[in-house]
Amino acid sequence: MSTFAEQLKSEVARIAKKEIRAESKSLKQWAVQQRADMVALKRRVAELESALKRLSKDGTHAPAAVASAAKDDDVKLRFRAGGFASLRKKLDLTAAQMAQLLGVSPQSVYHWEIGKSRPRASQLPAISAVRKLGKKQVMERLAA
Repeated sequence: MSTFAEQLKSEVARIAKKEIRAESKSLKQWAVQQRADMVALKRRVAELESALKRLSKDGTHAPAAVASAAKDDDVKLRFRAGGFASLRKKLDLTAAQMAQLLGVSPQSVYHWEIGKSRPRASQLPAISAVRKLGKKQVMERLAA
């Protein structure tokens, strides 16, 4: 017959093993998830590298240009009616001239400035490009 101390010792050992199993199970699940995430990231990197090689083989895009284009895609363009109006005034342009630069109607420029409407997402890069120009460059583009 076993003594009380031996039974207590075996019960404590059994409960400890049970707790360790439960904890190690969750850690194993976490490790499996991390491995799956790493595989997915490696696959994505390989896809991006092959896309970069294809673009550089074309000869039309340099790797630096591709990298800068990727950065430009990440930048979210914003539009403020007041900022657009002040840009037009800073460049000393009429609404018709600004419309000609952007390839839209003068009415659209007017509506953007008063906040009645907003430019489409496809028009925001053109507005951003005009923002980077100086007066002389704008006048040259209008003359051309």
